Amino acid sequence: MLFFPRSFSGQVEPEKMRSVKVGVKRLIILSHCSSAVSFQLFIMALSFAFFSKAMTGTYMKSSITQIERRFELSSTHVGLIDGSFEMGNLLFLAVVSHFGAKLHRPRLIAAGCTLMAIGALLTGLTHFLMGRYQYDSVVQVFHNESVNYMACVDPMMEPEVRTETSEEGNTAACVRDSGSSMWVYVFLGNALRGIGESPVTPLGISYIDDFAKAENSPFYIACLQTITLLGPMFGFLLGSFCAKLYVDIGYVDVESVTITSKDSRWVGAWWLGFLVCSGLLLTSSIPFWFLPRSLLIQGDNPPRSFLPSLKRLVGTPAYFLLLCGSILRFNSLIGLITFKAKYLEQQFGQSASRANFLIGVLNLPAVALGIFLGGLLMKRYKLSVVSGAQLSFATSFMAYLLLLLQFGTKCDNIPVAGLTVAYNGTRRIQQSGSLFSDCNMDCMCSTEEWDPVCADSGITYISPCMAGCIRSSGYGKNSMFHNCSCVDMSYPAGSSSSVKLGQCPHAKDCTRSFKSYMAVSVLSSFISSLGATPGYMVIIRCIAPELKSLALGVEALVSRTLGGIPAPVYFGALIDSTCLKWAVRKCGGRGACRIYDSDMYRIIFLGLITGLSGSSYIFIIAVIILLRRQFKKPTVDPKQQHSLKGIELRAPETSLQVRSSSSKTAKEEDASKSTGEVLTPHKVQATCTDGPGSSNPVTVESASGINESTKTELETTLS
Repeated sequence: MLFFPRSFSGQVEPEKMRSVKVGVKRLIILSHCSSAVSFQLFIMALSFAFFSKAMTGTYMKSSITQIERRFELSSTHVGLIDGSFEMGNLLFLAVVSHFGAKLHRPRLIAAGCTLMAIGALLTGLTHFLMGRYQYDSVVQVFHNESVNYMACVDPMMEPEVRTETSEEGNTAACVRDSGSSMWVYVFLGNALRGIGESPVTPLGISYIDDFAKAENSPFYIACLQTITLLGPMFGFLLGSFCAKLYVDIGYVDVESVTITSKDSRWVGAWWLGFLVCSGLLLTSSIPFWFLPRSLLIQGDNPPRSFLPSLKRLVGTPAYFLLLCGSILRFNSLIGLITFKAKYLEQQFGQSASRANFLIGVLNLPAVALGIFLGGLLMKRYKLSVVSGAQLSFATSFMAYLLLLLQFGTKCDNIPVAGLTVAYNGTRRIQQSGSLFSDCNMDCMCSTEEWDPVCADSGITYISPCMAGCIRSSGYGKNSMFHNCSCVDMSYPAGSSSSVKLGQCPHAKDCTRSFKSYMAVSVLSSFISSLGATPGYMVIIRCIAPELKSLALGVEALVSRTLGGIPAPVYFGALIDSTCLKWAVRKCGGRGACRIYDSDMYRIIFLGLITGLSGSSYIFIIAVIILLRRQFKKPTVDPKQQHSLKGIELRAPETSLQVRSSSSKTAKEEDASKSTGEVLTPHKVQATCTDGPGSSNPVTVESASGINESTKTELETTLS
């Protein structure tokens, strides 16, 4: 309670009263300034959180191949791990969105970012809970050139010793291989990251929508989306850097590693990127702990009931059809993003590092530029809903046609003896599909090995034993194998029968095909993203304005449920069907795929993408037809329009103080006579809106005696 000093007359002193008023005004100004500063800090913190979570999610997809090889998993299992993020996210998304608005939203976002950091940290720490990465190679135990390894051993030479050593080695390796079940921790870490992400987007957007002016909310949200686009680019670049480093860097001598980054057994330092992302996510959570629960409301945003709004939304035919099309396109997009880097590795022989780098520096900037220019086109030409839908369809269909051209940019299968070609070099392989031939039948080779060697003829053999080699020289990456009996079958007599360690590269014309593929891919990404912003605006404008937020939330929820979870799984399962040679774990069971059928991989991968995208156009065309009917301009009969010109427009006197010539006072008539003014008809033109997207000019006759201010007032009222 305030006690005001009073004078002897019992009244408040004027000076003290003025000082109190000034103090109150200062408190109001300070509260407004504090609220504005807190809101700006919230926008900056949320932008960094969006960037960090987008970067982490993209890095996960860029590390799919490394995780697959490290844990000896199939593409189906890796797709399941990738989908665990959506599972965790959707599990708590509805609960957080409903109850989160009643709690301290900034602190809930901070807790979500912290949980995402813990999930990324758990994923990265899985590497340290396992042993060293061991890959099968016949030369990894030799360290000097004096050792001569006989790959093809006569079965009559000490078979007991050879078998006993093999069994002992397999028993020890089986104990070490038990760590491959640690992929469950990667699954849990990714799901935990999805749970942590659930409050960030809905509560962050609702916080902006509640405490920003209605006309400023779209601008703030657009800024968030623009900054978020930088996250995937940095995620792929980080994935490219980590894929170059050997998985056990710092613990093993890199010079002793006999495989290169292009080898199907190579595993990069996938864990390193998750530790970096964990640090970024933890840093992004710090500002939210100190932000206020609520701010001064800058605009009037009335609450709305949920179930009636949802019923109205689903009952809108245009929105429902758009939702169906979005599900199909989202399935196609998720499959493309998840396995595109792997496609570049298998189809064109690129390393994982180079594939991620090219996607990060070529495709994603083209997408960002296309989204920006698409928004600029919408603003520059003020496109209507129908025009926006047509632009989105046109750009998407052009990109679809370019996507069809990628079927022609291909590389042939690498010649692998017993898999893609026969041992004599012909393209027709044996009917039985056996890896053995007359040249290696007596070598006691194991079909489970994958230690490829390359002959000068360009044919790859899955191991020196399968090549029939009986002598070796060199060590490490420089190992050479000589006197290989199977090489003599496919090479002219008198030529070298030696092979070198490593898989043979693709043919020279494959480089030209790869450049063509990347050019078409970048151009397709740019053209497709031109229609992203118009398509986004169609979703908003085809429904009632008060349903915008709900429409975007339902679209994201349904797309991620029916696209984000199943797409990586069935894409991976179909990709697995093209595998030609599976690795075998030490304890038995199928491991990761070593080589795929390039032709079948291309047909299935691109066929799925084009099939899903092509099916979505059925719904998009139906949406355009509905929107044309909904926003169709009403046609006016010429005779009717001519008759409208003779109609006298009378405005209510309460809204416009218009005085007609029939109600003139005597004083006005005298003034008119004295000035010699003659009342002649005068045309006033205004624009009346008949419906959405239509405007018809109406010409009205009035007296010229109406002054200019009244005419302006009339035109304003009509418009």
